[in-house]
Amino acid sequence: MNHLLELDKVYKEYSNLIAVNNISLKVPSSCIFGLLGPNGAGKTSLIRIITGITKPDKGTVRFHNSYSNTNTSSLIGYMPEERGLYKKMTVGEQLIYLCRLKGLSKQDSLQSVNYWLDKFEIQSWWNKKVEELSKGMSQKVQFIATVAHKPKLIILDEPFSGLDPINTNLIKDEIIQLKNDGASILFSTHRMEQVEELCEEIVLVNKGKNVLSGHVKDIRQSHRENLFIIETIDTISSFEDLDINVVKQENHNITIRLKDNQSSNQVLTNFIKSGHQILSFNEVLPTFNDIFIKTVNEFSHE
Repeated sequence: MNHLLELDKVYKEYSNLIAVNNISLKVPSSCIFGLLGPNGAGKTSLIRIITGITKPDKGTVRFHNSYSNTNTSSLIGYMPEERGLYKKMTVGEQLIYLCRLKGLSKQDSLQSVNYWLDKFEIQSWWNKKVEELSKGMSQKVQFIATVAHKPKLIILDEPFSGLDPINTNLIKDEIIQLKNDGASILFSTHRMEQVEELCEEIVLVNKGKNVLSGHVKDIRQSHRENLFIIETIDTISSFEDLDINVVKQENHNITIRLKDNQSSNQVLTNFIKSGHQILSFNEVLPTFNDIFIKTVNEFSHE
């Protein structure tokens, strides 16, 4: 597989505080990759190393087939959680300025900025000062500033903060389109439902260490707990003949946990033999929120 970004045993220490502790990861090309962790886990330190703002004390960062961070600024777009727009500048001049800083010509900058303002239907904001914008409006401008120079790696830290549901979906659609167009998205968030919806792979860091990584679907499967929800037509009052371990019952919905050496087919057979009619039988996979909390707590108690 072709990887756009590779970190190998990256280590960073600040005044005896280990911020990044021998983290290795690989971000594929054209991928939405989740960078997860609790507050203070080392995510920001890791992002600063990836963007070249700081250098690792040990380890290597390989980006776009190069081990040097020196000339990668134009290939990376970074949207920090603490937004960094100049409040006194107008939207148009600011976006042009930021594109020029990333190496675009004046003509290409103008073309790209106009494209994005048209796409978001906000051309009327061109002469507005940033200080006149709402938080959500500023967020959209910040997103444009991050992607307008067509970076190969886009780092988004809580990109939906302050956005209403309509604009959240708008930005989600653009993230997916950018990925489909070949960019890799490094996506950092505390909203685990967004991870399940958008990310293909993740790395979870805690106390500077990589404590969980892999494909989202594989991780959910590996944390399965043999829980199933059975929906029946009738309400079952007794389970003696069914040989099942009932976790919860709500009207016609029964949550069960398979016993040792018991298969889902055996449970279904028992229900059919008992004469109960089943409407649905579905496995319950843990949410990423559950996995996040469990993994962080287990690591904290090691």
